[in-house]
Amino acid sequence: MVQLGLVGLGKMGFNMRERLRAAGHEVVGYDRNEAVSDSSSLADMVSKLAAPRLVWIMVPAGGPTRDTVAELAELLSEGDLVIDGGNSKFTDDKINSEVLAAKKIGYLDCGVSGGVWGKENGYGLMVGGAKEDVERAMPVFDALRPEGPREEGFSHAGSIGAGHYAKMIHNGIEYGIMQAYAEGFELMEAAHVIDNVPAVIKGWQRGTVVRSWLLDLLVRALDEDPDLDDLEGYVEDSGEGRWTLEEAINNAVPAPVISAALFARFSSRQKDSAAMRAVAALRNQFGGHAVKKAE
Repeated sequence: MVQLGLVGLGKMGFNMRERLRAAGHEVVGYDRNEAVSDSSSLADMVSKLAAPRLVWIMVPAGGPTRDTVAELAELLSEGDLVIDGGNSKFTDDKINSEVLAAKKIGYLDCGVSGGVWGKENGYGLMVGGAKEDVERAMPVFDALRPEGPREEGFSHAGSIGAGHYAKMIHNGIEYGIMQAYAEGFELMEAAHVIDNVPAVIKGWQRGTVVRSWLLDLLVRALDEDPDLDDLEGYVEDSGEGRWTLEEAINNAVPAPVISAALFARFSSRQKDSAAMRAVAALRNQFGGHAVKKAE
C-alpha cells in the first residue's frame, strides 16, 4: 500500500483517486471544490501525508500547475516526490523540476491518456524522470495502468520532459485519426450511396485495419445520435496539437495530417470566414462567378 496526495479532483483526478483506492492505496485528495476534497487546503493535505511524501498533480497546464509546484516546494521536504500528471508542455517540466530540486524534492512528468474511461479501463502512462524516482512510484503507476503486460500501458520515456513530450505526440496523432474518421463519416453521409452509415462504421469494429478505441467511441456517439444532429460542429483544442506542430517545424519533420486536423478545428469555430469571403470575391472578379450576398 502506498500513501499519496492528489491535487486536482476534476474529471480525471476524481476517477484516478477512485481507481487508486480500489487498488488498496491511501489517497488524500485536495481540490478547491470542497464537495470532493479530502483536505481544506494544500497545506492540510501535505500535513496528512507521512514522509517521504508522494504528491500527484492533476490541475490545468500552465500557470495553475506552475503555481501548485511552487506552493508545494514550500510545503514539502527533502526526499519527497512530485508527479505532474496534467497536460503540461514539456518545456515546463525543466522549470518545475528545478524549482523542486532547489529543495531536494524529486519530480516526474507523466503523460496520462484514458479520459473519463480510465477509471474502468486503466490509463496509458508515459513517464519522464530519474529511474529511481520512477521505481519508487511504480506501485501507483501499476494501479493506474490497464491490466496486462506493463509495457503495453506504461513507458518510462526518458529524462524529465520526455513523458509530456510523448503525450504531446500521442495527442497530435489522435487529432489526425479523429479527423480521418470524421471526413469518412461526412463523405458517406453526403454521397447518398450508403443507406445506413452508422451500421457501416459499426461494422468496421471487428476484422478491419481501421478498428480502434476511437472508432468504438464514434460508434457509441452514433448509437446515441445517428446523424449527430444534436451537436454543433465546433471543436476546441487543448494545446498539444499546436505544440506538436511547433516541434515538427523545429525539427523539419513533415506533419501534413496533424496540421490539417488542427486547422480543421480552427475552421470549425468560424461562423463566417474572412478568408473565404476573399476567395468568393476573387472568383467573382476574375471569372464573374456567382456570389451570395450577406444578409
